[in-house]
Amino acid sequence: MPQHQDWENVMGKRDDLIAQYADDLRNKCGMTPDMDLLTKVTIGCGPAIYDGDASTVAGSQESELETVKNNFLVKKLGLPDGPSLMDAIREVIDIYGQSERNKYRAVVYYMLTKHFGKESVYG
Repeated sequence: MPQHQDWENVMGKRDDLIAQYADDLRNKCGMTPDMDLLTKVTIGCGPAIYDGDASTVAGSQESELETVKNNFLVKKLGLPDGPSLMDAIREVIDIYGQSERNKYRAVVYYMLTKHFGKESVYG
């Protein structure tokens, strides 16, 4: 069990990341974030948000997009596989900005959740 101070550091870091994600949604994606949903999506990403590589989505790597499709859209959101899933991922990557190097996984997942109207998964 983590020490109390360690737990506060983790919670503080997560809050800082959520603030960063909200900033990206506002300034890079032109959206007003639903902070409750963004927090739940971020928590749903688990410890990956603290790992430099795992915390972002490589929008130009086909294998990475397949992973987002299979692990998030199909398994987590329960969507049936089909071409519309990859189309939605590419649309979200475009909104985030192809030239944007750090596409945070939590932001991509948040936008996909909104795109498919699957907020209830995080109810």
